[in-house]
Amino acid sequence: MSNTPELTPISYLVLGLVARGASTSYELKQRVAGSVGYFWSFAHSALYAEPARLETAGLLTESREAHGRRRRMYTITPAGRDALEAWLREPTREPTQVRDLGLLKLFFAGLIDEDAARELARAQAAVHRERLAAYEAVAGAKAQSPDDLYPLETLRMGLMVERAFVAFWESLV
Repeated sequence: MSNTPELTPISYLVLGLVARGASTSYELKQRVAGSVGYFWSFAHSALYAEPARLETAGLLTESREAHGRRRRMYTITPAGRDALEAWLREPTREPTQVRDLGLLKLFFAGLIDEDAARELARAQAAVHRERLAAYEAVAGAKAQSPDDLYPLETLRMGLMVERAFVAFWESLV
């Protein structure tokens, strides 16, 4: 039996963020909030527990600040980078998950009157227009100083999804 713990998507998220420069659990949380948090939801408490687990497995190293808050700072190890790269190379065959409360309510909207169903559609269109505006603001900022192609491509997909949601909900009004 291997001493290496089973790695989860959160494990790889932490490894990837540390590989991109996040070094404390707080920085991990901040990076998630401004990037993958838009499309990958999970309990953020994992960002405080998972690095220690990965350090025990030899995939991250931990150091402490010498002064101040003495925060734990993490760095990816060669074994951690190897695990991350192997995971990135694996094809993903899972079906896409859409977990949208508005769609769940729409599924049952035949149980309420038409005006209430249209109000649901108006409200959902507004929610998605708001999210679309947030994505467009991020896209505008990233266009000024593009980081890396793949986070921008992920953002482009988010823009496409939100535009589709807006069009869908507006078609029901």
